[in-house]
Order: sequence, then structure tokens, then C-alpha cells
Amino acid sequence: MSSAPRDPLISDPGAFIRAHIRTVPDWPEAGVMFRDITPLLANPKVFRVLIDQFVHRYFSPRPDVVAGLDARGFIIGSVLAYELGVSFVPIRKKGKLPFTTVEETYELEYGSATVEIHTDAVKPGDRVVLIDDLIATGGTMMAGRRLLERLGAQVIEGAAIVDLPELGGSQRLRDSGLPLFTLVDFEGH
Repeated sequence: MSSAPRDPLISDPGAFIRAHIRTVPDWPEAGVMFRDITPLLANPKVFRVLIDQFVHRYFSPRPDVVAGLDARGFIIGSVLAYELGVSFVPIRKKGKLPFTTVEETYELEYGSATVEIHTDAVKPGDRVVLIDDLIATGGTMMAGRRLLERLGAQVIEGAAIVDLPELGGSQRLRDSGLPLFTLVDFEGH
């Protein structure tokens, strides 16, 4: 019995995923190398490999909740929550949620921002995976973690597709006690 030829890059899912991330120089400002994940989403095979990496990571033990950071964390987080059969919670930019919220303001590489979560989004004791597309300075993930913990949840791990270690965010998050799982690192920013 013959089998279909295997894509050699899929034997290394990180390399396969990395090969499908587009780098856009000088965006949103000069000197920045923007890591664009939209090609990962556009290719069904690549998207499946990407999601499977997170599903395998969190299948056992499963979190109670997956929280996604606005906006690309919604894409990965909602699919992950669906695949795991757990709740999904969005952490949104200020002014986007219609119910009672708590908010957290943080600094990012291009200024500051505020994120919010509904006050009833998680229950005390919920075990949460917090997910985004990329870790740069770590401000967004740190703010999301603080919001979840203010509501009594336990953030068991932060997760992202891309880490930009030179910007110090992943180290800052680890130093705060948050375990991290990322799929690929890129030098520079």
C-alpha cells in the first residue's frame, strides 16, 4: 500500500508556519518589520497545521476558557475553543463591548491602549489560556492577564504564534510568572 507523499516542512510545523508569515518592512512606521499572519489564515492547510499545534498543546488537561486578545487573538482563540469544546472570551479594545466591563490601560510599542472584558466573562477559579497572534513588548497580554485575574480566573498560560524576543515582552511575561507557548521567533522587530 503506498501513501501520499508528505510535505517535508510539515515534519517541522514551526518551520512550516514560519515559511507562511509575511514580513512587511517599514509598517506601521519606518524601521519596523511587521510580521503578518494573514497568509497563515488564507491557506487552509497552513491554518489547520497552525490550529493543530495549539489543540495538541491544550487538549489535556484542557483549560476551562480560551481568552483571545483583540483582534487576531479572536481568530485563533475562537477556533481553538471550538476544537477543545470550551468557552471563548474576547478581550476587546475599549468601547467595543456592550455590557458592564472592567478595563486595563497599558503601554505598547507605538503608544498606549485600553482593553476591556465583560464582568461576567469568567468565573472565579476558571483556568484560562490567553492567546494572541504575536508577543512584542508584552503589554497587551499582561493587560489581558490582569483583567482575567481581577475577575478571579487563573491564567495558566499565554500563547502566541509569533514571539519577537528582542522587544523583551516574552521575558517580561515570564518574569511575571506567566508560562508562555509560542510557535516561532523572529529576530528584530
